Amino acid sequence: MLVYDMTKRQSFDNMARWLEELRGHADKNIVVMLIGNKCDLGSLRAVPTEDAQEFAQRENLFFMETSALESTNVETAFLTILTEIYRIISKKTLSANDELDANGNSGLLKGTRIIVPNQEPQIQNQGGCCG
Repeated sequence: MLVYDMTKRQSFDNMARWLEELRGHADKNIVVMLIGNKCDLGSLRAVPTEDAQEFAQRENLFFMETSALESTNVETAFLTILTEIYRIISKKTLSANDELDANGNSGLLKGTRIIVPNQEPQIQNQGGCCG
């Protein structure tokens, strides 16, 4: 999550540099969400929603405005990013099913159970617990 303060234009103007650094040091399948925080301070807004939406669209990022103070969209932001991570990992699991290691075993990824509030469990534990 790349978070900027929507009441301070300079924090948004740094997003391109931070995104470049993030992509330069992270896995190519990284899920990135642009978060405009402090939406509760609408009268102090320095970054129009449209500017952030255009940047997010251009860079293929998820986008959401939040208020940490009022808990507006905070849980939704995390659920959105977790859902996308799960989708990507599921695709990797499907491809791993088709691959065998040197011993002829399936390359199926092992994982731990993730429980998201208000949703059914999505990933089942296939081995010991990884704490």
